[in-house]
Amino acid sequence: MDLLTFLKTSYTPRHAVKNIERMLQARGAVRLDETDIFDTSPADGSVACGRVFGHLDEGALYYVKRGGSIILFRTGENGQEKFAVVASHTDSPCLKLKENAALSDGQFTRLNTEPYGGGLWYTFFDRPLKLAGRVIRPHPENPFALVSELFESDFDVVLPSLAIHQNREANEKFAPNLQTELPLLSLGKTDFDRLLNGAIAYDLFAVPDVAPFVSGAQEEFLSSPRLDDLAGVYTSVCALLDAAPLSGTTQVCACLEAEEIGSRTYAGAGADFLRSTLERIAGVFASPDSFTRSLLLSLDNAHSLHPNHPETCDPTNRVVLGGGVVIKGHAGGAYTTDAMTSAMVKTMLRRAGVPFQTFYNRSDARSGSTLGAISLSEVSLPSVDIGLAQLAMHSAVETMARSDLDALKAALDAFYAFDLHYHDDSAIVYRAEDDR
Repeated sequence: MDLLTFLKTSYTPRHAVKNIERMLQARGAVRLDETDIFDTSPADGSVACGRVFGHLDEGALYYVKRGGSIILFRTGENGQEKFAVVASHTDSPCLKLKENAALSDGQFTRLNTEPYGGGLWYTFFDRPLKLAGRVIRPHPENPFALVSELFESDFDVVLPSLAIHQNREANEKFAPNLQTELPLLSLGKTDFDRLLNGAIAYDLFAVPDVAPFVSGAQEEFLSSPRLDDLAGVYTSVCALLDAAPLSGTTQVCACLEAEEIGSRTYAGAGADFLRSTLERIAGVFASPDSFTRSLLLSLDNAHSLHPNHPETCDPTNRVVLGGGVVIKGHAGGAYTTDAMTSAMVKTMLRRAGVPFQTFYNRSDARSGSTLGAISLSEVSLPSVDIGLAQLAMHSAVETMARSDLDALKAALDAFYAFDLHYHDDSAIVYRAEDDR
């Protein structure tokens, strides 16, 4: 699956997980299930701590799913000493349908929605929006059993603007009331339950249904819904699929839901999904100290210098489209980078010939945050925040430089190929082919 198809069809986290699973199955990955009864005795007869994944073959590719999250990993050769983890998020701002969503006055039927995440909401007006997510139905052979199915509508809806003639201040200020500004479903009264074919409940969203497109005189820009953070998700999955097994290191790609709403779900970064997965892998290989030797790349995008608004950037740590991988820092811990982890990544990128730049917010502006700091509350790994520069973050259509995607892929290829030895006061950055 190519990037543009992935961006177009990964409407929701569960759609993204399904697309990733297709990519994994095409490469022969083995699915593990959290509900299995796990073997607590590794194949070599050693004693493992806690619940583990049973016997894992060295150098093999596995994955495990939970909700709108998926973790894939390739086990190391010659045992396990540490983890190389890339974590990104599968969700983006959109409008979530409430229960009893159909709201009709007899003339029109609208959809009762509420904001999911911090969208740049004016950009959602007058664009095609698709209804997508999952529906819960009775099992066809047992009405007391429930099954979850992916859903995407075969039609679009629209959130119409009020004409400039009726809102003369629209170009001076625009502050939509998201309880009264609702997507338009139909003329007259529509039986919404019939459209869902008798679903008992649903997690449905109105999401931008805009095809990704390239622009610029040299076709240097890519614009699409959900670049934050599906560009990082897709690139990290591809990097792990392309990676060769690394001696002593399990390479991990964690794609997690709910970052845009604080990661407070049972499958988000604030849950135990990543921690329990890593613990089970470590248990197989009997390496309880694996975490202290590991490194986590928290992968999410950063604000590029905007050519029309350069005053919004920090004076010395401003990033630009086309400038390569972004390393992000923040004194308040919104980003997890410290001096040692930053130096490790910079050294790795220099040795791999990958361009990079550093990002800080202006000190008089509120910083955003991402899943890295939240995940550290569950699993303590040395960590650094990276990403790509983009414009119009949280818009219905975001923009980045196509060359930066190549830089990110090269950076993640290097991360999965380098043997990074971390200590609080020292570190060594090896390549697999280095003579040690």
